[in-house]
Amino acid sequence: MKIMISNDDGYSSPGIHALAAALDSIEETEIYICAPEKQQSGQSHSLTMDRKLFVKREQAEHAAEAVTVSGTPADCVMIGLDYFAAKGIVIDMVFSGINIGSNLGSDTIYSGTVGAAMEGALKGIPSTAVSVTAEKPRTFECAAELAKKAYYIVKEKMDPSVILNINAPDVPHEEIKGVLVTHTAVRDYEEWFVPDESSDPEGYVFSGRHIALECGSCDMSVDMAAIENGYASVTPLRYDLTHYDEIDTYKKFDWGIL
Repeated sequence: MKIMISNDDGYSSPGIHALAAALDSIEETEIYICAPEKQQSGQSHSLTMDRKLFVKREQAEHAAEAVTVSGTPADCVMIGLDYFAAKGIVIDMVFSGINIGSNLGSDTIYSGTVGAAMEGALKGIPSTAVSVTAEKPRTFECAAELAKKAYYIVKEKMDPSVILNINAPDVPHEEIKGVLVTHTAVRDYEEWFVPDESSDPEGYVFSGRHIALECGSCDMSVDMAAIENGYASVTPLRYDLTHYDEIDTYKKFDWGIL
């Protein structure tokens, strides 16, 4: 089973190499890496259309072959699939991560980690995004173990239009309370951007200070609540954004030419 791994933290991130090591420990897998050459967080599913992209070969202990691309996570998946296919390597699965920091709630819209997995799904390849919910993680153990479990689940199931979004707490595997299958909700922030008066002209810098949930009576079916209560979260996502419940509503309107 040939797996391509990408991420949005860049090739030098320890998370991507922890994921490669975990998946490479499965006897039947063969690992390939195609990752951004530098940090690309928050790029969502964006593509680079205004400049040439470059591919550079890298060395990786737990991959049969590894390359970096001077573009976004989605660029990496698109280019990586073609790059390896040209060598006769047909990718069976795409994994993205392990991201440093969570991808929960409405953050999934902005996430380059999820964007890379979405691109795999758009190409008809079962894809999974994996994150650890700490900006300075102590361990990737729990996230790596969940990625391995996801491999077997994805291998058996899986509708390639479904993207699994896994978020693991920053604790050893034996310390998590369990794994909950969840849905996303709006994740609130105190401020997205704050003024930077030191620049001329005046600028803004990203803050991204999210508001913690008060979890006394949290709905544990929400990914954020699961994480804040010590569980890992697994959320099935899809790239089809159609609001099917509203189709009949909008059919009632007169859409004739004005």
